[in-house]
Amino acid sequence: MPAVVLPDTIEITQAEEHRAANGVPIYALDCSKQEVLRFSFVFPAGTSWQEHPFCAATTANLLSAGSPDHTAHEIAEALDFYGSWYDVSVDRDASVISFCSLLKFLPQTLALAEEILLHPTFPEEEVDIYRTKRQQRLAVERSKPDFCVRELFARRLFGSEHPYGRSYPAECYDTLTREQLIEFYNSHYTAAGSFVVASGNVTDEALAALKRIAEGLPSAPITPTREIPAPVSEGSVHQPFEGTVQTSIRIGRLLFPRHHDDFIGMQVVATLLGGYFGSRLIRNLREEHGYTYGAYCGVVNFDEAGYLAISTEVGSEVAEEAINEIMKEIERLRTEPVSEEELENVRKIIFGEVMRILDGPFGIADVTIENIQNGESNDYTSRMLQTIKAITPADVLALAQKYLSPTDLITVTLGG
Repeated sequence: MPAVVLPDTIEITQAEEHRAANGVPIYALDCSKQEVLRFSFVFPAGTSWQEHPFCAATTANLLSAGSPDHTAHEIAEALDFYGSWYDVSVDRDASVISFCSLLKFLPQTLALAEEILLHPTFPEEEVDIYRTKRQQRLAVERSKPDFCVRELFARRLFGSEHPYGRSYPAECYDTLTREQLIEFYNSHYTAAGSFVVASGNVTDEALAALKRIAEGLPSAPITPTREIPAPVSEGSVHQPFEGTVQTSIRIGRLLFPRHHDDFIGMQVVATLLGGYFGSRLIRNLREEHGYTYGAYCGVVNFDEAGYLAISTEVGSEVAEEAINEIMKEIERLRTEPVSEEELENVRKIIFGEVMRILDGPFGIADVTIENIQNGESNDYTSRMLQTIKAITPADVLALAQKYLSPTDLITVTLGG
């Protein structure tokens, strides 16, 4: 087998910043060899911005439900006819509306994008259909323990009334109105706080068209603001769940946003613990004890907060033993320095995953969006890898002792 060598640096395309006349930044990632263009409009319109339950995701998903010139069916048919890809993503902080087109059909795709982004009509009939479908889908999702435990963990971690922890009963869809969607669109799909990322063959014509669309976004009379209170953790809990022979386990704690000095180091700690298939949790829970098929540990970041989470599903009869084994592995990290060999393997895992993500213009676009959301340029990725390359067993031990104290962790279980 050839030797595995970590690169000294990973070169990532730097975004060239342009500005629309109304100030909306447009970041171009020129990969001229590709005969495609992907462009994403990012708005401060995630679920933590909504005043009415389910309003943020409903607004984003119904942007393409109709315009003054075309119905939802006609828009969908046109996108399909030109082979264009359209995607909507809504998280706690932002909504991302993305399009991808072959260059030869880019003018047609841009025209459809302009309709969807600037002239949505939110027809009452489409709103009714969406409400009914989403209410039924949510009922199905909440029949699954792994979905319910995610909601329960967020509530216990941040607090039931916190924007990052709040969840709503499905009946709230009944009170969601078209007027609320229009109000949310008018106040959040504006030039204020939005930006555009274009990746692929960014021609001058494409850039001019994107500027024109961005300039069509209205200037908000008031820049959108939100209040994100301090999280109030509600502690550990077990919630019964009928009809399952398994128990879903979530263990974790509040941490910090991505710009914190220890964020990168805690990514290494989380990877060691459960971030890849040969991690310590996998070796213990799966290979040694046969409690589960898989276990995972990761660090999640939002604009105003972050957290570490360990997740797995085990047979209910061994749930307590599995939790004890997880705590043993956490204690090992807090008391025993990791070997240089294991740490080097984790470095390779992280480097390999980053290179996989960056293999192509679309992956680079996703990383660019996240970097911009966190106030960083694409230089951040190289700095992150250099930090990981330089981390020592003593650093890992200090981080585990600082952030993985059992008294700071909450345990949420759902099932038998």
